[in-house]
Amino acid sequence: MATRTLKITVDPDWRAVLRDTGRKSRESKYQGERLNFESADLLLGKLTVLRWALVRELIGAGEVPLRELARRVGRDVKRVHGDITVLSELGLVERTPLGGALCPYKDIHIDLHLRSAA
Repeated sequence: MATRTLKITVDPDWRAVLRDTGRKSRESKYQGERLNFESADLLLGKLTVLRWALVRELIGAGEVPLRELARRVGRDVKRVHGDITVLSELGLVERTPLGGALCPYKDIHIDLHLRSAA
C-alpha cells in the first residue's frame, strides 16, 4: 500500500467535494485521502491547538498508549482520551486494539483560503 496522505480542506460545497473525491478514487493511482470542513469555523472548532499537538506527537510515532501520549504532551489522561475520541471520529487518528492511538498518515496538508467578502 502507498504511504497514506491526508489533505484537509475548507469548502462549503460538500457535494462538489464528494464528487471530486469519488472521481479521484476511481483513478488507479492512490491520490491520498481528504477531510473537508464546510467552514473555517468548523475546522478550527474541531482541530484545536491541543488536538493538533496530539496529532503532531502521533504522526510517524506508531502506536502510543494514551497514558504515554498524555505524559508526552503534559496533559491529563482523561482530556487526552476525549480529544483522541474526537480525532478518531474525524479519521485523523486510529484507536488500536490495545487501547492506544496512532496516526496512519505520513503527510497531512491543510488547504485553507481566506477571501475578501467584497
